[in-house]
Amino acid sequence: MGEEEGKSNNSLDPMEKKRGGFSASIFIFLLLALDNMGFVANMVSMVLYFLGPMHFNLATAANTLTNFMGTNFLLSLLGGFISDTYLSRYTTCLIFGSVQVVGLSMMTIQAYSKALQPKFCGLDKPSCMEGGIGFYFYVSLYLWALGSGGVKGALPALGGDQFGHKDEAKKLATFFNLFLLSSTLGATIGVTVVVWVSTTKAWYWGFFISTMGSLTGFIVLALGRPFYRLQVPRESPLIRVFQVIVLAIKNRSLSPPGSSAELYEISEKESAFTNEKISHTEQFSFLDKAAILGKDTKAEPWKVCTVTQVEEVKVLTRMLPILLSTIIMNTCLAQLQTFSVQQGNRSMNRKLGHFEVPAPSIPVIPLIFMCILIPLYEYFFVPFARKITGHPAGITQLQRVGIGLVLSAVSMAVAGIVEVKRRNYALAHSPLAPGGISLFWLSFQYAIFGIADMFTLVGLLEFFYREAPAGMKSLSTSFTWLSLSFGYFLSSIFVSIINAVTAKIAPSKLGWLHGIDINQNNVNLFYFFLAILSCLNFANYLYWASWYKYKPEEPETKVQLKEVDKPLVIEHENGSNKVTAEEVSVQTEENKEKVACL
Repeated sequence: MGEEEGKSNNSLDPMEKKRGGFSASIFIFLLLALDNMGFVANMVSMVLYFLGPMHFNLATAANTLTNFMGTNFLLSLLGGFISDTYLSRYTTCLIFGSVQVVGLSMMTIQAYSKALQPKFCGLDKPSCMEGGIGFYFYVSLYLWALGSGGVKGALPALGGDQFGHKDEAKKLATFFNLFLLSSTLGATIGVTVVVWVSTTKAWYWGFFISTMGSLTGFIVLALGRPFYRLQVPRESPLIRVFQVIVLAIKNRSLSPPGSSAELYEISEKESAFTNEKISHTEQFSFLDKAAILGKDTKAEPWKVCTVTQVEEVKVLTRMLPILLSTIIMNTCLAQLQTFSVQQGNRSMNRKLGHFEVPAPSIPVIPLIFMCILIPLYEYFFVPFARKITGHPAGITQLQRVGIGLVLSAVSMAVAGIVEVKRRNYALAHSPLAPGGISLFWLSFQYAIFGIADMFTLVGLLEFFYREAPAGMKSLSTSFTWLSLSFGYFLSSIFVSIINAVTAKIAPSKLGWLHGIDINQNNVNLFYFFLAILSCLNFANYLYWASWYKYKPEEPETKVQLKEVDKPLVIEHENGSNKVTAEEVSVQTEENKEKVACL
């Protein structure tokens, strides 16, 4: 009974009732901590690596990092697509994880070997990369991006699959909070220990620790194989989307039926062991024409789509404005990993007693805040809010995202104020003068943004996972990383455009972000620009969040075991659509064959 019931829910492995849950998630949490230790450490310090041994100027170093990060998160779509269509999410993580380890190993070798590092070519050039050295650098950097991005596309959905039943809604919300906590704990070690090793000992030691951490993490993930619930890959989600679009255009001249009941949909019996069914909604009614079955037309792919298939496209369409409304926040995040690191590296007092704090280690302050706040949020705020709202997660995912967007605007405003204070001191004193304002002034912008990230990142991951159709869970959760990707790319565009525009209109004929000396720039104005843009973006988000309609809940299929001499039936909550044991057997055998292919 348990195997058949499990099989009817999201195409999970037949033994799923004995698997999954937090006993399986612990392997995922360990991978997150070990992998994020190196990833975040490099994310906050690599701009210094580009400025130093790689000889980039400030704008090129910032853009190289943001382009790398943007590509990394963009490639999560590839991992999500492959894990939804061809491979299990577990297998996808291991394959892309291997590519990531290769890329990191190549980065380690280049950081170690002087022969693979460019020679200094002067201050007037944006970069000294050329020839074989440049080729090696970009191949290793983007192999790392490919591997890391692919893992990001599959891992959240693999974790979500361990809580795939409707009675596990509260546990799913807890999983995504612990998902962030694991990443945060690993990042805390990364921005302290790994960053200190990289900036004070040698860059290759930092890359080596990152490589070994990732390798160990993927070995741990592989060891958890007997505990996971693994989904059966379905048909390509992109093909299903294209089918709806093509048929909606093809049938555009047809008159819509008088009732949604006249639209084509497979029966409950046919769908019991294949796909979830989504109820019809009125939004984007022009897409409904894809589900009109013409007279004397056989129900075949590319000739008619089911209502569920049309609703899947509607769900994705409704998600797009939410996705686009979070891009500006991630553009703000990019500044904390580029210009804010440079702020801490120039004219700020980095002494903590007798210990000199590396500027890239400042993010440890919001990370520590998050390590404390995430458990408080999960175990105190959520139960309290749940009693008031009745929502399993305390507040809705979109409310959580909205809080994060407000805090990100505040963070940029604070960053601008702190930069005015830092720059005024720097210009009033000699660059060689001791002291300066404390490095911990930067902790305000980092702490506020860290709390914003706690709300928004988890809110988006849970939102995209819950709302996604069953066959698009990985691809949908990749939308979270897609927002990050667009945010980083937009940061590069903003830096280039603002530099070009301000160079034309400024009396000095120099852009806000020119050269390598941040003291001669106007980064504060760039921060204020982002703060104003964030406020406008929040107003836009409020409109779309109010407009969004959550996917309607479907009655869950219940399997009841009758006496041995009576037929097995599957009864739905409305008491209709019964399936005999013979029909169940055929469906179950088909699914077992699919699982055997994993």
